[in-house]
Amino acid sequence: MATAIHEAAQKVFTPETLRSAAKQSVGCFVVPVRLRRAIKKYIREQEDPHMRRKVLRLSQSLNVIKDVNLQLTASTSKELVEDPLKSVEQSKRWKIQSSYGDIGLMYRDDETIAYVASRMPAVFSACHRVLKEVRRRLPGFSPATVLDFGAGTGSAFWALREVWPRSLEKVNLVEPSQSMQRAGRSLIQGLKNLPLIHSYESIEALTKNIKKSERKHDLVIASYVLGEIPSFKDRITIVRQLWDLTQDVLVLVEPGTPQGSSIITQMRSHILWMEKRKLRKSKVGTGEDSKDLVDQKSGAFVVAPCSHDGQCPLEKTGAYCHFVQRLERTSTQRAYKRSKGKPLRGFEDEKFSFVAFRRGQRPRGPWPLDGMQFETLKEQHAKRNPEDLEIDYEELIRLQQEQEQNLVLYEEPDPVTYDSDVMETATDVDDDNEADDEEEEEETARADLEGGWGRIIFSPVRRGKQITLNVCRSTKQDGSEGAYERLVVTKSKNPALHHQARKSLWGDLWPY
Repeated sequence: MATAIHEAAQKVFTPETLRSAAKQSVGCFVVPVRLRRAIKKYIREQEDPHMRRKVLRLSQSLNVIKDVNLQLTASTSKELVEDPLKSVEQSKRWKIQSSYGDIGLMYRDDETIAYVASRMPAVFSACHRVLKEVRRRLPGFSPATVLDFGAGTGSAFWALREVWPRSLEKVNLVEPSQSMQRAGRSLIQGLKNLPLIHSYESIEALTKNIKKSERKHDLVIASYVLGEIPSFKDRITIVRQLWDLTQDVLVLVEPGTPQGSSIITQMRSHILWMEKRKLRKSKVGTGEDSKDLVDQKSGAFVVAPCSHDGQCPLEKTGAYCHFVQRLERTSTQRAYKRSKGKPLRGFEDEKFSFVAFRRGQRPRGPWPLDGMQFETLKEQHAKRNPEDLEIDYEELIRLQQEQEQNLVLYEEPDPVTYDSDVMETATDVDDDNEADDEEEEEETARADLEGGWGRIIFSPVRRGKQITLNVCRSTKQDGSEGAYERLVVTKSKNPALHHQARKSLWGDLWPY
């Protein structure tokens, strides 16, 4: 058992609260009934007899974008642009003409319908996972104004409404495809308590049509869009524009591929480098007397997934940082997606990479394991009471019989007749109450941002009574540097952390 603890610590952790605070992963995610019904209604209205063919064509087009991104030279992908605003003329369109041609995918009606049927639930689940972690790590953060860049059919908007159902007041959507905009409007028809929504074709149109005092947004999100821009310079330009429009939090989400992870790493490095440079210039210009004031108002730090603001330790390892969200396939996905000669599974795994920034300086404080003392397995056995080791076999048999009686066999639903869209859930009746319950539950145990929480990268490996974890962690108290290390947790040395490691999954946090 672990005993607490640190005199300066504001929050005392126990093994139970440690496990609760570290839990960030989600099991098999079920797309909300509202969204499933909206997608099904939209597809039914299109009455397209060649949907399967269009879904396959969309998948091939997305693969072409990945292949062309691989052709970009390494020197270009690693180059830091001193003044990317010089390329504003080129960045007026997302789909930039590069030396490899205009490879951006223009979503026409056919591609939009196929996207809604096949890709929207998966993109929604990834955005929901990311935004839910942002809410857990920032419990006092409730965005009122939001900018959704590359809104598409509204996957991120639907996730925003699920995570913060009450706080949203105004949402600005940037989406150049008219077909995508029409699909997004069609999907939200009939929803109640919608915030004020404005759609724009570009960032330039957004800045021209709103007042300068209203350009800052509490939350800016760009999901699954930067990979469609082949030029590194234009990506930097757009991300800097998005950061300038950010009042508090910026979230970037990309597919969990080597290319998507590389884009996230590049944008992460550039924003942190840019803010550190501004901070240094501010200190020189204002003098040391106002150093504390400058630190409070300037800078940026990573909320998630990193626990530090240094160079990514995975850059030179050959691995890439990404996560997985499993989701139950909707009826439209099962109807139009194809499998390679095998029955289509009832779920799919959406891989994604992401980063969430917040303006200001990273909070500093004690780490979760500071002052905690753990007993070894031998010490725990020495304290056992001999009476507790006696086994009541009659009671054991009775409990086993009760468990067998209460056991309900799982029946695999018929993939032909099963339709998850007709299931009624409590979320349709009382969303606000459930949101309040979730917030109260999350407040009981929360992982702070001080840097004492590492991130589990890849699935833990269990061998006998030892568990191997790959963890990205902060090596300094201020979170300025990080490291990627492999931990081996054994039951004999630390039963409490061994139990936590057994329950940990890919994407969870690990305390230090």
